[in-house]
Amino acid sequence: MFHDLEIKEGAFVIGDAHYSHNRPQFLEFLKSIASHELKPTQIILMGDIFDALFGEIPHTYKINKEAIEILNKISLDIEVIYLEGNHDFNLKKIFPHAKVFPISLQPVTCTIEAKKVLLSHGDIESDAGYKIYTLFIRNSFVLSILRIIDSFSGHSILKRLEQYLNKKDDCKELLGLEKFISKRLDKKYRCDYFIEGHFHQNKIIKLKNFIYFNLGAFACNQRYFIVKSTQDIEFLEENIFSKGI
Repeated sequence: MFHDLEIKEGAFVIGDAHYSHNRPQFLEFLKSIASHELKPTQIILMGDIFDALFGEIPHTYKINKEAIEILNKISLDIEVIYLEGNHDFNLKKIFPHAKVFPISLQPVTCTIEAKKVLLSHGDIESDAGYKIYTLFIRNSFVLSILRIIDSFSGHSILKRLEQYLNKKDDCKELLGLEKFISKRLDKKYRCDYFIEGHFHQNKIIKLKNFIYFNLGAFACNQRYFIVKSTQDIEFLEENIFSKGI
């Protein structure tokens, strides 16, 4: 785990935007940062920012080209921390100026005002089946085979994936969240704050060894969070982006 990252007051924390042509709001959000209409001190992307962006599948660059280019431009001026998710991975070459953390390096250890903060997309500490799946889908050889099949089939694999993702309810409530999170994390980690996305629940839970934040998804109602002082338990201030799309 990394131990030298400082979370800055005024940082924007964004999780699960699931950006695609069907969800253009995140692109407008990036444009507002690039134009200095919004002025974060730092940007922390908590994974699943893109609905489909895979390092070895060039067509996924093409469909996300404008957002990628703007984010790369922003990262020249503002520190961007990008935790890979299960929809966006093998990203280091795509975002060369960002600090990119694959699942193997999560949770990422950070500090803010002498407080220890752990960051994770949210799919760490999963069962053995999911761990095997994550290794499989990130494997360069597997992705190269999928790239060839997808290319020769007129991108049928990505089109079917898009159809499936469009049917998902990204904003449903997960019952039993506190028990689930406690079992996953509470006995394994010690910190002041543990922040995740992935589950889209927008909940704060006080556990034995830390305060747990599960971020609301940007995809649901364009929520993002601004880091405030840790003097308040709710040091992540919720904001809603609105751009009249």
